[in-house]
Amino acid sequence: MRVETRRRWAITGLTGPAYLWLTVTIFLPLSAMLYFSFQMKGPFGKHTSEFTLKHYDAFFTKDYLQALTWRSLEMGFHTTALCLIIGFPAAYILAKRIKGRWREALFLLVVLPFWSNALVRIFSWTIVLRPDGFLDRAVHLVLPGVPPIDLTDSYAAIIIGLTHSYLPYMILTCYLSLQAIDDSLIEAARSMGARAHTIFWRIILPLSIPGLAAGTVLIFVPVIGSFFEPKLLGGTQGAMIGTVIEEQFTVVSNWPLGGALSFILLAIILLILGVSSPFLRQHMKSS
Repeated sequence: MRVETRRRWAITGLTGPAYLWLTVTIFLPLSAMLYFSFQMKGPFGKHTSEFTLKHYDAFFTKDYLQALTWRSLEMGFHTTALCLIIGFPAAYILAKRIKGRWREALFLLVVLPFWSNALVRIFSWTIVLRPDGFLDRAVHLVLPGVPPIDLTDSYAAIIIGLTHSYLPYMILTCYLSLQAIDDSLIEAARSMGARAHTIFWRIILPLSIPGLAAGTVLIFVPVIGSFFEPKLLGGTQGAMIGTVIEEQFTVVSNWPLGGALSFILLAIILLILGVSSPFLRQHMKSS
């Protein structure tokens, strides 16, 4: 009993500071924002507390808020899908095809976006995507005479910028899952006459689902609420629910509405994750 008690105290002592830090930095601010989302006015000024549901009701009565939320969900799906299409093959090459210093050099390129300022990255894309920019000149060198390429202030520019920012998450999570796959399984399948596509669908893909799921969550959740990239790269096309929420806090100073929209978006995200989690668990168990 004493050993078990000491073990519990040791676990509590090791994990307690982390949970306390999460409580102070995450749950307390969220609780405060949840409280103000049900108030008539924000935390500034002297006024009496007055409970209301009008800020939550605004989401269901104003069609443009629902439309922007759906548009943000589409942005999350498109960005995540593009990161998956690009990131999974890149992770497979890093994990199974490249060894030694070349792998280290490519890893450096993968994590390079984390070392640069987000504002610098976004403005760099405005230079690349504008008319007579780098992309326009490169295309005209290969295909002279084609119309000028202008992707500034467009939905495509937003997806490109977001993909560039979040692609490393997909590559790194998929790399960890692919690196854990025993090469002897692949060699055994080949020795038994399995073709490349059979090996991929029966061995590689099922065993890499944990990395795919982790990368999808790490990308999809923050992209839905992003406002920085849509505002700078999208121009008039950059109106998303994230930009509306950000403006409620920084421009309009309507904190209750901003908090209500934030928690509605959080509920939508949790609903999507809750619906998809049984399918992910089933695939993980089968693999």
